[in-house]
Amino acid sequence: MHYIWKEWKENIRGKGLWLSLSIIVLISISILFRSSVLSFDKGFYVLLINLFDTIIYFIPILCLFIGAFSIFQEKEQKTLIMLLTKKDNFSTFFVKKCLGLYTVVLVPLLAWFFFYLLLLKFNFQLDMKAYFIFVVAITCLALVFLQMGAAIGSFSRSRMQIIGYTIFVWFYFFFLHDFILLSFLPDVTHENVKLFSSAYFLNPLQAVRMFLETGMGVYSFGHMSRLLQAFMWTKPVFFLLGNLAFWLMVSYSTAILFNRKEGYE
Repeated sequence: MHYIWKEWKENIRGKGLWLSLSIIVLISISILFRSSVLSFDKGFYVLLINLFDTIIYFIPILCLFIGAFSIFQEKEQKTLIMLLTKKDNFSTFFVKKCLGLYTVVLVPLLAWFFFYLLLLKFNFQLDMKAYFIFVVAITCLALVFLQMGAAIGSFSRSRMQIIGYTIFVWFYFFFLHDFILLSFLPDVTHENVKLFSSAYFLNPLQAVRMFLETGMGVYSFGHMSRLLQAFMWTKPVFFLLGNLAFWLMVSYSTAILFNRKEGYE
C-alpha cells in the first residue's frame, strides 16, 4: 500500500500519466463521434474494433514510457537508496513498485472505460460480454508494456537511453517481429507449424488481437484447413495468458539481472 500511495503522489505531481490518459480519452471520444452514423444494433462491434485498432498504436508506447520513467526517477532522485537501505532488496522493490504502477495506471484507465460504456449506451445496443473482452484485452496490453517499460527503466543510465530502448521495443513489436516471421513462412509445414504459431503469438499485439476478435465473433474457426487447425492448436485465451506470463517473467528477470546500480551505490 505504501508503494501504491507513493506512486499515486508522484503521478499527481507529474504530468505523464494524465497526458497519456487524455490521449486515450480524446481518441475514444473521436471514435464515438465518427461511429454515431452506424446502426444501433451492429455499430457497437464496429466501434470497439475501430477503437482497438487505433489505441493499439498508443497504449504500448505510453505504457513503456510511464513504466521506464517511473523506475528511472527513483534512481535519478536517489530515493532508491533510502528504499533499499531498509529491509527491501532490489527484487522486492521492483515487484512492489510494479504493483503500485499497475494500480495507478490501470484504475484511471478502467474508470474511463466504465464511463465510456455509459456514453455508448445512448448510441448503441450494448453487448456486455464483448465489452468485457475488450477491456480485458486493453488491460493485458497495458500490463505487458508497463512491465517491459519498468525493465527498461531499471537498466537504463539516462533518459536518452530510455527513449532509444522504448522506440526500439515499440518498433520491434509493430514491424520487425512479423517481418522476421514472414521470412520463415515458406518453410512452415505440418511438423513445425506449432513452433511457428508459438513464435507468432509471442507478439503481445497479435495475441491480444486474436483474443479480442475471436471473442467478439469477428473470426470463426468452424471450417479451417488442417494447417490452420494446427496453427491454432489451443484457444486464443491460452495464447494470451501464455504471452502475458512469458513477458512478465522475462521483463522481471531482465530487470533483476541487468539493473544499473549507479543510482544507489
